[in-house]
Amino acid sequence: MNPGYETYRVVDKAPSVDEYLRLRREAGLSEKRAEAAAVGLANSLFAVTIYHHDSAVGMGRIIGDGGCFYQIVDIAVMPAHQGKGLGKLIMERLMHYLDTHAHPTAYVSLIADVPANQLYEKFGFQPTAPRSVGMYKRY
Repeated sequence: MNPGYETYRVVDKAPSVDEYLRLRREAGLSEKRAEAAAVGLANSLFAVTIYHHDSAVGMGRIIGDGGCFYQIVDIAVMPAHQGKGLGKLIMERLMHYLDTHAHPTAYVSLIADVPANQLYEKFGFQPTAPRSVGMYKRY
């Protein structure tokens, strides 16, 4: 890690359900139910969690079919720890996984909130518009 990161520990695993729900809530992401989070976290292809002392302060996951399609989700850093390069560190770990595991024709997607899109562009992600438009349906 970079100098100044001595108090941070990066672990290649998903956070616990409680950590996940707290990180999403405090980072301003949409709320999820614990039951859904437990299933989703268990089905991650790869995940990274950053701890400050013993508290989870950042996370990111890759989901997908492990062959054709991958999606980067749940990039979150606690507000008190933002601006320290932790989002970049999470993306570096996720991209390393993809660089070593994704098949040559794989499609990797993510939904970028502004201004986080600037971070993702540094890793080669591009807007899909106007050729395609991201769409969603929430339950």
